[in-house]
Amino acid sequence: MSIPLPFPDAPPPDLEAVIGFFTESPHHKMLGMKVLSAADGEARMIAPYHDKLIGNPDTGAVHGGLVTTLMDSTGALAALALIPAGTPIATLDLRLDYLRPAEPGKDIIGHAECFKVTPNVAFSRGTAFEDSNPDDPVANFIATYMIKPVGIGMATGGESA
Repeated sequence: MSIPLPFPDAPPPDLEAVIGFFTESPHHKMLGMKVLSAADGEARMIAPYHDKLIGNPDTGAVHGGLVTTLMDSTGALAALALIPAGTPIATLDLRLDYLRPAEPGKDIIGHAECFKVTPNVAFSRGTAFEDSNPDDPVANFIATYMIKPVGIGMATGGESA
């Protein structure tokens, strides 16, 4: 993917650090979510099926919050795979349309692309689907992420604000 970026002199994304952050996130670990890939504004993550995540005990379908979390995270990962290393982001807006229940017992894959980046906002879109059924998505989404430009002095790690 090749989209114009408004950061001509900024460092490239640090994919190793970004993937490490998503891999080590306690929330992602608890849900079993894992990064499958991230590069050039595209990302894939997986949320393995587990009975502790069932939202409808009558059907065995997973809770919708799992799909929302998966897609928000995958969209953010796609954005971070484009923007300068060390740049923090935050979700501004997320719209998720559920198209059908996920099949019980099946893992859910999230795919996202960051299709536009401005100096202040990144835009991502994508779908959630079972690996065996990518042509019939469980949900689609579109999201915007606030970008905090490098060098403005936001505290990170051990720095004070």
